[in-house]
Amino acid sequence: TIYALSSGPGVSGVAIIRISGFETSEVIKSLTKKDLPKPRMATLRKINYINTSELIDEGIILWFPGPESYTGEDMAEIHVHGGKAVVLALQKEIAKIKNCRLAEPGEFTKLAFQNGKISLLKAESIADLISAETEIQRLQAVKIMKGKSSTKFNELREKLLKILSFVEAQIDFPDEDLPEENLNKIKNDSSEVLEEINKILNDQKIGEIIREGFKIAIIGPTNAGKSSLINNLSNREVAIVSEIAGTTRDVVETHLNIDGYPVIISDTAGIRDSKDEIEKKGIRLSLKKAENADLKLVVVDAKNVDLSGYLNDLLKNNAILVVNKSDLLNEKLDAEISKLNPVLISLKNNTNIDMLISRIKNSLKNKFISEEDILITRERHRQHLLQCVDYLKAFLLKNENKDFDKGAEDLRLATRHL
Repeated sequence: TIYALSSGPGVSGVAIIRISGFETSEVIKSLTKKDLPKPRMATLRKINYINTSELIDEGIILWFPGPESYTGEDMAEIHVHGGKAVVLALQKEIAKIKNCRLAEPGEFTKLAFQNGKISLLKAESIADLISAETEIQRLQAVKIMKGKSSTKFNELREKLLKILSFVEAQIDFPDEDLPEENLNKIKNDSSEVLEEINKILNDQKIGEIIREGFKIAIIGPTNAGKSSLINNLSNREVAIVSEIAGTTRDVVETHLNIDGYPVIISDTAGIRDSKDEIEKKGIRLSLKKAENADLKLVVVDAKNVDLSGYLNDLLKNNAILVVNKSDLLNEKLDAEISKLNPVLISLKNNTNIDMLISRIKNSLKNKFISEEDILITRERHRQHLLQCVDYLKAFLLKNENKDFDKGAEDLRLATRHL
């Protein structure tokens, strides 16, 4: 039998302690010194120490006998006042009861999945809903929770099982040739499923980006104002700022909510030729961050704009050129640089920061334009679909050669991955 604080830690008006397992009824009886309350009915009870009958608190008990509960086992919730001392005292008393232990993270949902109460997709969406920080993350988690993905993948699986029944009929009755229309149906239906899965996979990984956050890397030469920019966008001192070139040695990250979109902004080490081993490692990390980012903010100093070499490569795709220290600029920018549509800002005078944020917002909106059709939210989903595609391709090849025995196994494995 497991128990845990299911509401957030810290002081609160109400704290909820959840219990699940065979001993749940014993826990409730021992703490209240009364019979079990009516199932699924909020009941006010005095909650006492087990051995001394001294009062711990007065709270609400909710009793859910299995299998009609979230976990599928006997389950209860105890709602008490959310003081730390109350919660600790209650947990200590529950621990005294035989076979009761503290739950591991996510164990109640794990039990719900193991007992067939929810699918694995729903279990994952519950985790995503709990950790959702922005509206777009909440909406995505709710869609998956409502079974949007499950319905789609089950439909595709049903189609494959139908095809498999035709193939297995041919294996069972080899002397009777399958009618030509059935052979065509097998080919057309499996090609249709393959096409549909490929369409799902071709989603620019938007589901994963929404779940994890849109990655923005601030990159550029030393002393261009990268750390000042991350501090400005975050409205707090995230990174250390100094006149000394190469102050930032490691990648500094901060999570932001820009218009409801989850964003992870990374400040990176300034790129230059350095003999310092630690700085060299920081520069390598910077380039790797830029490579994996969904958007790059390439920050350069207005007085020294040199876009040769690596900077030119970084600006080729998913990048915004940010020219900082524009207050020091006496003449117009070079025509070649103007072609790149740069944003001229001054962090010192707080100039044009809103223009830069507007450009970032446009990049976000363009990226999330097709979020309605997103069915993949984790790498696990993507890997299973890729495997399904491989087996379907192998099946179609064997089907052409009328090698039904081996083709049936490919089809079975494809349905398993779905």
